[in-house]
Amino acid sequence: MRVAVAGCCHGELDKIYETLALAERRVPGPIDLLLCCGDFQAVRNEADLRCMAVPPKYRHMQTFYRYYSGEKKAPVLTIFIGGNHEASNHLQELPYGGWVAPNIYYLGLAGVVKYRGVRIGGISGIFKSHDYRKGHFECPPYNPATIRSIYHVRNIEVYKLKQLKQPMDIFLSHDWPRSIYHYGNKKQLLKTKSFFRQEVENNTLGSPAASELLEHLKPTYWFSAHLHVKFAALMQHQAKDKEQTAKATKFLALDKCLPHRDFLQVIEIEHDPSAPEYLEYDIEWLTVLRATDDLINVTGRLWNMPENNGLHTRWDYSATEEAMNKVLEILNHDLKVPCNFSITAACYDPSKPQTQMQLVHRINPQTTEFCAQLGITDINVRLQKAKEEHHLCGEYEEQDDLESNDSGEDRSEYNTDTSALSSINPDEIMLDEEEEDEDSIVSTHSDMNTPSVEPSSDPASDFSTSFSDVRILPASMTVSSDDTLGSPDGREGKPGEARESEDGKDLTELPLKRLSDEHEPEQRKKIKRRNQAIYAAVDDDDAA
Repeated sequence: MRVAVAGCCHGELDKIYETLALAERRVPGPIDLLLCCGDFQAVRNEADLRCMAVPPKYRHMQTFYRYYSGEKKAPVLTIFIGGNHEASNHLQELPYGGWVAPNIYYLGLAGVVKYRGVRIGGISGIFKSHDYRKGHFECPPYNPATIRSIYHVRNIEVYKLKQLKQPMDIFLSHDWPRSIYHYGNKKQLLKTKSFFRQEVENNTLGSPAASELLEHLKPTYWFSAHLHVKFAALMQHQAKDKEQTAKATKFLALDKCLPHRDFLQVIEIEHDPSAPEYLEYDIEWLTVLRATDDLINVTGRLWNMPENNGLHTRWDYSATEEAMNKVLEILNHDLKVPCNFSITAACYDPSKPQTQMQLVHRINPQTTEFCAQLGITDINVRLQKAKEEHHLCGEYEEQDDLESNDSGEDRSEYNTDTSALSSINPDEIMLDEEEEDEDSIVSTHSDMNTPSVEPSSDPASDFSTSFSDVRILPASMTVSSDDTLGSPDGREGKPGEARESEDGKDLTELPLKRLSDEHEPEQRKKIKRRNQAIYAAVDDDDAA
């Protein structure tokens, strides 16, 4: 099965699908699935734009609304997770996942599905320690605080995913698992993104929660985005006992959707030929959702998940055979995800802009149907009741002195908050740049006439000269022999050694190579400029 993986989409669906068509012409054969690693921006209208955590000048309608309205249809099944620049009010309607448009499926706050026998999981958002132990208390209309906290990962989602026992084929996260950079070409990463050096040296770059999931799930593939750079790594896990075969995770992070950026990768992944060619629910995940329903929290209070420390009557919420059989009976042994997309908000009309469109906290019929079928709580219904009773919605509560800390732990399970790091990624939007006068460093290197995604007029011409963003890998995703240099001693496995995949091929035998002949100059004249718009249809290295 040919699977395409995209980094930060930034609403550029037309360009991404055009690129897929170009890849199909380059290597004959259809692409079966598209996975998007966040910043998808499912913006339906002007109200959705106001819920996206970016300065107003970066709020652009882009092209998703055309797929939402039915004007266009995604040419390939698309599965995505949320990032930190999303139409949060839209995604909030689907906490357990659902269709945001025909053939475009959102995995939810966290979720697991199957397609053609391939098990795909994911977690939305980015990690911030100060919100990690809170409930999902935000809802529209958001204030300046909740428009950001709404996309912060919560411990309840990580806890649910850690109940899974069955093998995971693919996992998606927006931010990287912490420490993953030690298992790839760290030297090249720091050459490309020198401002990551402090976090890498302090081992604070990335999400500790994602790192915890990586260690628990040990998926065959893990895909991420967020840091706007392509990076491959190979992490060898330790076997729990000598009888088990040690697993390895092939990690790949991708750039954002711009010309001449490594934002798309096509990979061959083994699938079950006998499996149905439609999206299916994962029975183990559904069972975990039912088991953990009582743990749902819609307040801003800090709290810990149950654990085996003598303070909780139950701490194991993993799925038993009996529980999974019961869920199968509830679903009449039909795990097909229903194609029940429906329009829940007015769609953008370029001829009739509505700048004052009212922002409404909606209950999505897909979520209502899903929750009723499984017998679980619709978080948005609970939120609306809480809003009516306690006026909690859209407001931070001063509850540090009221936090629920049953486990006797410190304020956070992770004592490092990446939001307070001194290093700044000039490639990322600064949400407070409208108020601050600090300037970022941008390059004077200009390529303003670089075309967007357009097929080459000469089909026989070198693919790399017409478009440099598509990469096609063999069944075993390869990592350069240099990628493991600088790996820390004493970590799981020996990243500096060549490894073999299950089919016996040396994973470090073939280097990952750009299919482009362009090379970035090592030294460029730098000038001080305000943070550049990352949504402009030009390379970030171009001067505004």
